[in-house]
Amino acid sequence: MKNLRIGIDVGGTFTDVVMVNELSGKFHYTKTPTTHNDLTQGVLTGIEEILQIGDVEMDDIDYIIHGTTIGTNAIIEGNGAKVGLITTAGFEDVLEIRRVARPKEAAFDFGADNPTPLVPRYLRKGVIERVNSKGEIYTPLDEDSVFSAIRVFKENNVDSIVISLLFSFLNQIHEKRIAEICRKELPDIPVSLSSEICPEFREYERTCTTVMNGYLGPVIKKYMNKLIDQLKDQYGNVNLQIMQSSGGTMAAHIAGDHAAHLINSGPAGGAIATAFISTMTDNEMAIGADMGGTTFDISIIDKNLPKTTTWGGVNNYPVKLPMVDLKTIGAGGGSIAWVDVAGALNVGPKSAGSSPGPACYGWGGVLPTVSDTNLILGRLNPDYFLGGKLSLFPKKAAKAIKNHVADKLGIGIEEAAAGILRIVNANMAKGISKNSVERGYDLREFSLVAMGGAAALHAVDIAKELSMNRVIVPPMSGNFSAVGFVVADIQHDFVRTFIKQDCQVNPNDFLNTFLAMEKEALLQMEKENVPEQDIDLTWSADLRYEGQSWELNAPLEPIKEVDINYIKNIALNFHELHQQVYSYAEPLEIVEFVNLRVRVKGKNRPVSFSLEKAEIMLVENGGKDERQVYFENNGWEKTQVFERKLLSAGNKIVGPCLVEETISTTLIPPDSFGIIDEFGNIIIEIENESH
Repeated sequence: MKNLRIGIDVGGTFTDVVMVNELSGKFHYTKTPTTHNDLTQGVLTGIEEILQIGDVEMDDIDYIIHGTTIGTNAIIEGNGAKVGLITTAGFEDVLEIRRVARPKEAAFDFGADNPTPLVPRYLRKGVIERVNSKGEIYTPLDEDSVFSAIRVFKENNVDSIVISLLFSFLNQIHEKRIAEICRKELPDIPVSLSSEICPEFREYERTCTTVMNGYLGPVIKKYMNKLIDQLKDQYGNVNLQIMQSSGGTMAAHIAGDHAAHLINSGPAGGAIATAFISTMTDNEMAIGADMGGTTFDISIIDKNLPKTTTWGGVNNYPVKLPMVDLKTIGAGGGSIAWVDVAGALNVGPKSAGSSPGPACYGWGGVLPTVSDTNLILGRLNPDYFLGGKLSLFPKKAAKAIKNHVADKLGIGIEEAAAGILRIVNANMAKGISKNSVERGYDLREFSLVAMGGAAALHAVDIAKELSMNRVIVPPMSGNFSAVGFVVADIQHDFVRTFIKQDCQVNPNDFLNTFLAMEKEALLQMEKENVPEQDIDLTWSADLRYEGQSWELNAPLEPIKEVDINYIKNIALNFHELHQQVYSYAEPLEIVEFVNLRVRVKGKNRPVSFSLEKAEIMLVENGGKDERQVYFENNGWEKTQVFERKLLSAGNKIVGPCLVEETISTTLIPPDSFGIIDEFGNIIIEIENESH
C-alpha cells in the first residue's frame, strides 16, 4: 500500500510543496518560485525537489493534491473563456440588472460601479420556452430558437456555452434538451447547465454561478490537461486531485466541468489546515492567518470546523456554491509600500509578486515591500532565506525604502520601515476584526494560527492589537496551506430547492429529495473509486422565517424514515440557531424550508504530526546566533536566534527572540514567550493588558 501524499499550493509568489508519510506522520517540504508564464513548470520543479528531499520515487506516491488560484486570477485579470449564454426569452439581461443595486463601495465612491457582465449582450440569447414556478411546462421549447442562438455562437467562435432557464431547478427537461442540441451542433464546446451546477432559486445568482463555471472551465481544463500530460510524460500515470473551495478535493480530470468549485482553491487549504491544528492543540476556536507573498487570507474555525458559506464570489461576481468562508486582503510579504498624493503612507494592495519581486530579492524589483521592511529591521536573515537557497540584499531593500517612502515623508529609513510594519499589521488586524467581531465572536476566546511564509513574523503584533493572548505557529508554517491539502477529504455537495412552510412539508417528498441527492452523491464517489466504507454522507437545510430574504444553514440528522415529528424538531432547532446567530428568535413565526443539501465525503486515512512528550524546560543558551532587531517601542535590541529544527518538545523560549526555519521565521517580541508542544507547534503566550 502506498502511504505517501504530496500537497501543492501555487501562490502568487511561491509554489509550496509538502509530502507526508501517513503512517509515520513524517513531513518533508520545499518552496520554489511560482512561474507565472507557465504555472506547470513551478509545480513540476516543486514535485521533483520534494521527491529528492524525501528520497522516494513517484511510484511510492498514493496521490497528489493540488490547489491553485488560477480560476480567481482569470476572473480578476479578465482572461476567462468567451461564453455564449442561452436563457429564457425576455431574461437576457439578468446579468446586467443583477439585484438593481450598486456595489457597497458606491456609498462612499460615486465612481464605483458593478463589474462588466462576463457575457456581453450580443452573446446572451433568449429561447422560446417557459417552465412555471411549480415546475410545470407552460410554453414548450421552440427548438428553432435554439438553433438560431447556436448560429450566433458559431459565428462568434465562443469557447463555452452556458444554459440557464427560468425555474430549471424545478424542471430541467428544457435545459437538458438544449444541451443535447448544443453538443451535437458544437461537439468540441463545453456546455454548463444551471440545473446541474447550481440547482437553486434566485435567478441572478444561479445564472452568474453557471456563467462563472463556463467562463473558467476551458481555462481550468487547459491547465489541468497540460499538467496531467506533463506528469504522465515524466512519471507515468499519477493520481492527481484538485482542492475545491469547499475544503474537499475532486479528481483532476473532472475539474474543468466543475470549474466554479475551484475559486479560492488554494486559500481553502489554509482553513482546513487551521482546523487540523485547532483539533490537535485543543483550541476549538481559532483564526487562520495565512500571509503569503501577495495576500492575507482569513478563516474562522468554530468548534474545530471551518466556517462555510454559500454566498461567495470574486470581484463582486456572486458564486452560489458551498465554500469555506474566507476573506482575502492585499497584505503579503510582497505588498508594496507607497506614499499617496496627500502624503499618507499606504501598504498594498498591489504586490511585487515573484516578478519582479521585492527589492531585496535582487530579481529586478525596486519598490519597497513588507519583506524589504522585515529585512531592514533585522527580522529576516539575508543569508538564510529559504534555508539559504535565496540570498537577500539589504542595501537594495534600504534604497527602495529610502527613495519611495523615507525621503517622501522626510523621515529616516528605520522610522519609515517601522511605519510600514505598523500599517500592514493594522490592515491585517482590521481584516480579522471585520470578519469575526462583526459576526458576534469574541476574539479573546480564539487562538491565532500563523501560516504562510510571512505570517509568523507579524502574528504576535496582530494578536496584541486584537487582544488575543495565544498564537500558534505550526511546523512548516510557511507551507501550511499545502498541509491542509494532504489532510483534506474528497468532497462534493448537492442541493435542491425545496420552498415550503414547515407545516406544509410532506415527509415522503422530503425524504425522497434527500435520497435522490444521496444516490447522485454515491455515483460520484464510485466515479472517483472511493471505497464504500470510506464514504460519509451528511444532510443540512437552508431555513428562514417566512418573509425573510436570507436563510441559515442548519445541520440535520440523516435517517431512514421521516415523520411529522422530525420536521417539527427541525423547526424547533432553527429557533435556537436563529437565537445564537442573531441574538433573538421568533418561536411563533412560521419556519420556511428553502434548500435541502447533501454533502458526501470520501474519507482519507487520518494524518497527525509525530507525538513527543517532554517537560517544560527554559532554553537560555541554545541559540545559534544573536543579532540586532528593531522593535518600535524599544528600538534596536540584541535578540537571540534559534534554529527551529534543534528545538525539542517542552523547550521554552522567552522573547525577544527569532526562530528560523528554511521556509519561515517566527518573531517572539519582548514580554512574550513560546513553548514547543509535543507536536512541534510553537505556542506563544502574550501578555495583553486586557487579560
